[in-house]
Amino acid sequence: MTPAAGAATAPEASRGAAIEGRGIGKVFLARDGAVTALDDLSFRIAPGEFVSLIGPSGCGKSTLMLIAAGLIPASQGTILIDDVRLDRPLTDIGIVFQDHLLLDFRTALGNVLLQPQIRGTPLDAARPRALELLRRLGLEAAANRYPHQLSGGMRQRVSIARALIHEPSVLLMDEPFGALDAITRTQMRHDLELLWLETRKTVLFITHSIEEAIGLSDRVLVMSPGPGRIVDEIAVELPRPRPAHLGEYPSFVGHAQRIHDSFRRMGVIKF
Repeated sequence: MTPAAGAATAPEASRGAAIEGRGIGKVFLARDGAVTALDDLSFRIAPGEFVSLIGPSGCGKSTLMLIAAGLIPASQGTILIDDVRLDRPLTDIGIVFQDHLLLDFRTALGNVLLQPQIRGTPLDAARPRALELLRRLGLEAAANRYPHQLSGGMRQRVSIARALIHEPSVLLMDEPFGALDAITRTQMRHDLELLWLETRKTVLFITHSIEEAIGLSDRVLVMSPGPGRIVDEIAVELPRPRPAHLGEYPSFVGHAQRIHDSFRRMGVIKF
């Protein structure tokens, strides 16, 4: 993302920054009245922690992510980055959306280098880092290909490399694998976990997939239907790196059942 004038930058001392929300509320004004997207929502993500947010469509997950990035203001409450109140867009951050948002006229490498180019970083210094990220994400041979020459999973890997090129301490991911097939999603989950284990960025990961949330996270936060609130918090203590087939762990089955039960109680799942 492009740094805004006067944008806030999180401290660089740690590999990941703490993110805290205190009493977050968000109300949108519409022609037919006010819509409350979030209501008195509080959470804390420790430095270097991987936390997933799971909930039904329309519960405010993406809204919360944009507030945590400083891109839209909360109607009430406060976001803190390393205990400092966030009141402007955060620049020490990488964001990955469901849509890869690559530029068709730039190669994979060119798309990754767009981030340092916008930030004014010398490209000669950024190029080795970009190539290393592409290599770690299995795209070394595709560096000079254009987006239309890449598969959906490859394009999303490029967008992850672009989000990480400037070594942010916070990574926000809004259903980044939602448009991919099941096999590609499983591989992407594995690749992302390995990259995170090396870098230990603080990650807030939004997903609709229970398996994905448990498979990636240190903790899973379960949200209610709108207005969104956090109704459960599940600590995931499975060994890392985690296998493709999580069902071999009894604790995985227990965590998945707990999330299903929460959704049934809230009427999100009716069977």
